[in-house]
Amino acid sequence: MNRANRGAEVYLRFLQLSQAIRGLPTLPPLDPLEERILSWIARTAQEGARLSVRDMLSRDEFGAPATIHSRLKSMRVKGWITLADTEDARRKQIELTDLAMDHFARLSRVMVKAARG
Repeated sequence: MNRANRGAEVYLRFLQLSQAIRGLPTLPPLDPLEERILSWIARTAQEGARLSVRDMLSRDEFGAPATIHSRLKSMRVKGWITLADTEDARRKQIELTDLAMDHFARLSRVMVKAARG
C-alpha cells in the first residue's frame, strides 16, 4: 500500500471511530457551526490565550453577532462551554467544560487507535 493510501485509510478509520464515540450519551450533539466554534475555542485554549464572548462576536467567519451569540448560548446549555467572569464584569470568558475536554481526550484515543490500525 502506498503512503497516500495508508494516510487515507488511517483518516477514514479515524472518521469511522470518531463517529461511533459521537453517539455516546455524554454531551448533546453540536450543529456544524457549533462544531466550528468549538474547534476555534479549543485551539485558542490550547494556545493559552483567553477568549471572551466579545472576541467571538467579532469573528466574521462564524456569521452575524446574533448568530454567534445564539450558538454560544446553545453550546452552554448543552454543556460544552461555560462563561466565566473576568476582572471586567461586562466581559465573559469562554471556557471548555470538563465534559468537552473528556470528549477531546476520547477523540485523541480514537486517533491513536486509527493510526495503529
